Amino acid sequence: MLIETTMRALADPTRLRIMRLLSAMELAVGELAEVLGQSQPRVSRHAAILCDSGLAERHREGSWVFLRSAVGNERGSPVGEAVSRLLATAEREDEEFASACQQDRAKLSKIRDARATSAAEYFARHAEDWDELRRLHSPDDVVEQKLLDALGDQPLGQMLDIGTGSGRMAELFAPKADHIVALDKSLDMLRVARAKLQELPADAVELVQGDFLSLPFSAHRFDIVVLHQVLHFAQDPAAALAEAARVTRPAGRIAIVDFATHDREELRDRHAHIRLGFSDRAVRDLLVEAGYAPTNPIAMEEGELTVKIWLGTRIGAPTAADSRKAAL
Repeated sequence: MLIETTMRALADPTRLRIMRLLSAMELAVGELAEVLGQSQPRVSRHAAILCDSGLAERHREGSWVFLRSAVGNERGSPVGEAVSRLLATAEREDEEFASACQQDRAKLSKIRDARATSAAEYFARHAEDWDELRRLHSPDDVVEQKLLDALGDQPLGQMLDIGTGSGRMAELFAPKADHIVALDKSLDMLRVARAKLQELPADAVELVQGDFLSLPFSAHRFDIVVLHQVLHFAQDPAAALAEAARVTRPAGRIAIVDFATHDREELRDRHAHIRLGFSDRAVRDLLVEAGYAPTNPIAMEEGELTVKIWLGTRIGAPTAADSRKAAL
């Protein structure tokens, strides 16, 4: 029975402390071991019990294994929600438990500082290349405001940020979205994003390693999908948008921010750009082929390179193929 498994998982003070820590932020097993003052193998055993009970989730990024609370997200169970409320109440009412939790959370500042230092070092190594690219196009704040305006004032619901990079799009849209999944293939960029986003509520943003050609999500999961300066890295943009369409709910939206067609060949070598921008017609055709109804693009021409925003709305009912994928 679920309730029996859950109660067994909670029958240990260390696991209770882990659940309270995960309610604050996602943590690697090694980070949890550091906070708890226990060996990594021992913490891993506790983590396995919590994951088997459905109270926590784990995911691997390279050699690191991260844990996040399974309570409070769209996949959380009513029992898990009840456990979350129980532990919050216990911390208010039980002085000994409250003291242990307070001491644990105080140690999280060291984890946050270490992440921020690692991110700063990574940015420092690549700052010259990124600054060079930024000088070629409209200022980031201009592009961001145009994108905010284009998406309107309505809530964004469940959002997927494909190729999150530094996590800026997730940070920008967190106040308007119910939940954001920020995906990137690069472990380095995920660590940068984690440092940027670690002050947000634990259930606001979920970081996932993955490829935009094979998204690790069921069909029709997201209300909006964002590809910000990502599509020019795609060998096959049509395949990337087909995957985006698969995980977009009917009547959901897509927002593509990228360069208009240009002739700066050096960007292929210096920044690994595969596509030298896109024409309006090319993006329109890609969106239609993927199953989106496109709208008029928005252009920002303040720099040497024009940045454009292309929007589309997912049309049609779920296909039989989509339904089969959703069931997997």
